[in-house]
Amino acid sequence: MGSLNLIHFLDFWFALMFFAGLWRRFGQYQNAARLALSMPGRWPNLLKLVSQYRTVFWTWSMLMPALLALFLWLAQMMMSRLVLPAAGSPQDGLSIARLFEEWPALFVVGPLGLAMFLFDLYSLYVVGRIDRPMLEKHFDQAEYWLQSRTADVIRIATFGRFDPRKIVASEVETALIAVGDSLNFTLWWVIIQTGLRFAFALSLWLTWAITH
Repeated sequence: MGSLNLIHFLDFWFALMFFAGLWRRFGQYQNAARLALSMPGRWPNLLKLVSQYRTVFWTWSMLMPALLALFLWLAQMMMSRLVLPAAGSPQDGLSIARLFEEWPALFVVGPLGLAMFLFDLYSLYVVGRIDRPMLEKHFDQAEYWLQSRTADVIRIATFGRFDPRKIVASEVETALIAVGDSLNFTLWWVIIQTGLRFAFALSLWLTWAITH
């Protein structure tokens, strides 16, 4: 363990987190794609309604974890394999044994590494799930009231006090605002995760540069 090169271990860790994150979120991406592809043909009126609130949430935040993980992994690989390959060599690399020899660096590298590992593992454990059958059921109900003439009959019979279409529009807006809040929270979570990875990688590279 003492001879383990921490720079190359970081290559492995970033690659592991990238592919593990894709694997954990595969079902989420698959269900989201199926819902998106089904909307024009199955729920055209609901799609038209949702498009009015497209600024409520930012769908890119679903892809941000994979994109940021891929970027960090590629940047780390380029640094360790092409730009500064000496950092990965057995003689000049930053091993665990050498890190303990430069023990003041442990006060920075240690806490950042521990925080990154714990945050990454917890992020893999807690992954949002899209319940597609439940959403399809609600979408079918909303589409029925948006296109059904029964909605007009109910609105006229209740003198406008009960308008199913307005109720559906209100529920859609409320749901989209909740989705937007959730995606915004996810985006900030990913930013913190990426920041911890970058900070730990930077601490290793600076330790290697200073000790050499």
